[in-house]
Amino acid sequence: MSVRILALVGSLRAGSHNRQLAEAAAKHAPAGVDVELFEGLADVPFYNEDIDVEGSVPAAAARLREVAGGVDAFLLFSPEYNGTMPAVLKNAIDWLSRPFGAGAISGKPVAVVGTAFGQYGGVWAQDEARKAAGLAGGAVLEDVKLSIPASLTRFAEIHPADDTEVTAALTEVVTRLTEKAAPAAA
Repeated sequence: MSVRILALVGSLRAGSHNRQLAEAAAKHAPAGVDVELFEGLADVPFYNEDIDVEGSVPAAAARLREVAGGVDAFLLFSPEYNGTMPAVLKNAIDWLSRPFGAGAISGKPVAVVGTAFGQYGGVWAQDEARKAAGLAGGAVLEDVKLSIPASLTRFAEIHPADDTEVTAALTEVVTRLTEKAAPAAA
């Protein structure tokens, strides 16, 4: 039985380096591990308890929850927007946190990685994403980190999937996440 990891990318930009990083994680995942990129975060409405009503949850949010409910772990990719994570990623975490204590993220291993233009690679945003995912009930792997600085220059002429240093680091992250998720998948 393979371990299923859901990748949530906090950038909606077509040429997003974080999306490329997620693609690299999927491409270089170890045998027996499936990293699936979730498509459709842009369609998920902002979380609002008034619309989170059983039987009438918006279709995009229900699909996110359904897909997330069937995975063993989460790998979040966060750029840094104004010193914090993008709203689209926080919104996904909010939808996955409900119902509180029993949401699709509850108890599942979560790792957060990413790349950003700045010299620290988005560490503030990634720290915020870890905090939000933990409060939402995820089992955050606090010691599993990957922040790649200077994304615009580093990936100007190379896709992250073709950068041997990046793929080695990503493979280590996915391996560590898989180790935490494997008992649940068995």
